[in-house]
Amino acid sequence: MKFEKKSLQFLEQYLNTASPTGYEHNGQKVWMDYIKPFVDETRVDHYGTCYGVINPDAEFRVVIEAHADEISWYVNYITDEGLIYVIRNGGSDQMIAPSKVVNIHGEKGMVKGVFGWPAIHTRGLNSDEPIPKLENIFIDCGATTKQEVEDLGIFVGSMITYPDEFFELNDRYFVCRALDNRIGGFMIAEVARLLKENNKKLPFGLYVTNSVQEEVGLYGADMIADTIKPNIAIVTDVTHDTTTPMIEKKKEGDQKCGGGPVVFYAPSVHHTLRDLIVKTAKNKDIPFQRAAASRATGTDTDAFAHSNGGVPSALISLPLRYMHTTVEMVAKEDVANVIQLIYETLLQIEPDMNLKYH
Repeated sequence: MKFEKKSLQFLEQYLNTASPTGYEHNGQKVWMDYIKPFVDETRVDHYGTCYGVINPDAEFRVVIEAHADEISWYVNYITDEGLIYVIRNGGSDQMIAPSKVVNIHGEKGMVKGVFGWPAIHTRGLNSDEPIPKLENIFIDCGATTKQEVEDLGIFVGSMITYPDEFFELNDRYFVCRALDNRIGGFMIAEVARLLKENNKKLPFGLYVTNSVQEEVGLYGADMIADTIKPNIAIVTDVTHDTTTPMIEKKKEGDQKCGGGPVVFYAPSVHHTLRDLIVKTAKNKDIPFQRAAASRATGTDTDAFAHSNGGVPSALISLPLRYMHTTVEMVAKEDVANVIQLIYETLLQIEPDMNLKYH
């Protein structure tokens, strides 16, 4: 699957730029700089959600949305011996922490550290062997006292991210931390690029929206939905590839990387909008999969759907392997097909379309 060189350069820069929840500004700057040529206006709200607008004077408003934040850690406690204990910022996984290198975002700049772990020789190999837990994982930044840690500019509340960077695997997958969900930001930006380069004129205002704080409660989407007051929202996020080991399909569904975009069925997903997406996929020969969510999708779809008295919303997800690890994987062909499906669906939307629930 081939992507334009400038698109891949943007994707690599965007993924490699730390954008932890609550501190998304550096990643958002990269994203905004990329989309500016493709939109009429760019805007930023008080908490850092960024959006580009095409046809800003149009009364009918359509949102295509992803979220910009990545999981991370906070410094929570510094021992007298200079070791750092952490709390989560989002759904950070303590199981993958031991032996990982980290970047600590201190007041004096970036400081390297490592999640330490006792050697196998000292742990024993029995039922009493310790497993990583939030209360026993710790970071060693090479300091020997609390004062030395603070002299490095590290204090309680300092942000901690992983440095793992983007690469392609077997010319089939994109791999990086934070594909959940900066790959979504990439995909909606590419939709904006295609509309511009193909000279498509939309009969509505399009709000290409990259929200903050999804990983801690959909808060950025909740705020920006009230600001934009859209008539329609199409959200893209990632979902689980359930074909890898130790995942139960009876619980998580049956979807896979390489199988195409995943169209979700859920209470917050509007029937008419979802049916339009499915019809578009069939008419344009875009492969797709289906998945169901019971109470909520767990994505920004829920925030948009339940805002402003109810906004017709739909979710197009990208299958992903190893979510909330530093080696998240997505199939390049799926990325291309999500972009194409959102693009083609937008071309089918009319301001006077019947959005009555049925």
